Amino acid sequence: MSKTISPTWTRRGFTLSALAGIGVTAGCANGVGSSGASKIEARVDATLNEMYTRYPNTIEIAEKSNGMLVMPLITEAGFVFGGSYGEGALRVGGVTVDYYSVASASWGFQAGAQQFAHVLFFMTDDALADFRAGSGWTAGGDIGYVVTDKGSSVAAGTNTLGKPVIAAVFGQAGLFAGAALEGTKYTRVIR
Repeated sequence: MSKTISPTWTRRGFTLSALAGIGVTAGCANGVGSSGASKIEARVDATLNEMYTRYPNTIEIAEKSNGMLVMPLITEAGFVFGGSYGEGALRVGGVTVDYYSVASASWGFQAGAQQFAHVLFFMTDDALADFRAGSGWTAGGDIGYVVTDKGSSVAAGTNTLGKPVIAAVFGQAGLFAGAALEGTKYTRVIR
């Protein structure tokens, strides 16, 4: 007869295990973690093609924007404590000028994992300059959304187009309650 050993979890043990799991996720071949410039460029191109095909309203927004930050693959996971990470490129005039990472941490009632893409459209010169000048930029509540966290297209009306930064969040895969960008931190990286 075999005995089943049931470990007793402490909060500290659970927290350390959850953080280790996020670290392992970042180290896997799932697109999270360090990527070379050519891999990021290929993913950015594919993400833009998908966005323009699935959400044609984003073409006009892209044409009016002063720059776009394209984050092709963000992986988010959590169980009480959570986090997300991904890498992408800032394009101005259709040309990549910098690479960025995106990261967030959270805690509270949450469980699951998901992957999604997002594009930030900088609609004013000031918004683009503020983003590029900072050592790290954090998304706030003033972002307008043209593709909702459910992946449905929203008309780009004057209210949305009047925002300095507009976001399209799409391509969700996994089990998690939506994808919000508020509190997400973007940092320039060298690739």
